[in-house]
Amino acid sequence: MEFVVINGPNLGFLGQRQPEIYGATGMDALPGMVERLLGDDAARIRLTQFQSNSEGALIDRLEEAWKVKSDGVVLNAGAYTHTSLALADCLAWIRIPCVEVHLSNVHARQSTIRHKSLIARHCIGAIAGFGIMSYALAVQALWQRLTQP
Repeated sequence: MEFVVINGPNLGFLGQRQPEIYGATGMDALPGMVERLLGDDAARIRLTQFQSNSEGALIDRLEEAWKVKSDGVVLNAGAYTHTSLALADCLAWIRIPCVEVHLSNVHARQSTIRHKSLIARHCIGAIAGFGIMSYALAVQALWQRLTQP
C-alpha cells in the first residue's frame, strides 16, 4: 500500500523550527513511529514524503498521487489549510482517502483563522496536537480504514 505524506509551507525544517510549538522531532522519525504503531503491518506500507512552500507544487503532488493510484494521503497543508480553495478543490476531485494533520492543536492557537479548515470536508479525518506523532497516527488511521471492513 502506498501513502504519500505531504507537507506545506514552512514545514521543511520540522524539529528545528519553533520547537516550542511544533516539537523537536523531525520527519525522519516518522517511519520508526509507524513501525511501532503498526508492527509487522508497517512493512506493507510504502511511505513517500514531499514538502513544498508552493501551493501549486502541493497540487501537482496531489495530482501525481492520483495518477499513480496512491492509496492514501496524509496532508499537513500548513497555512494553506485555512486559505486555499485550490487545495480543497484538488482534494475534492482526486478522491484519495486523506487525513488532515497538524503538529499543534490549531483550535488552541490564538489566531482564530487557524480554527477554520477549507480542506477538512474533503478528508476522512483530522489529527492535531501530537507533533510528529500526528502523522504516524494518520498513517495508522488510513491503514485501518483501508484494510479493515
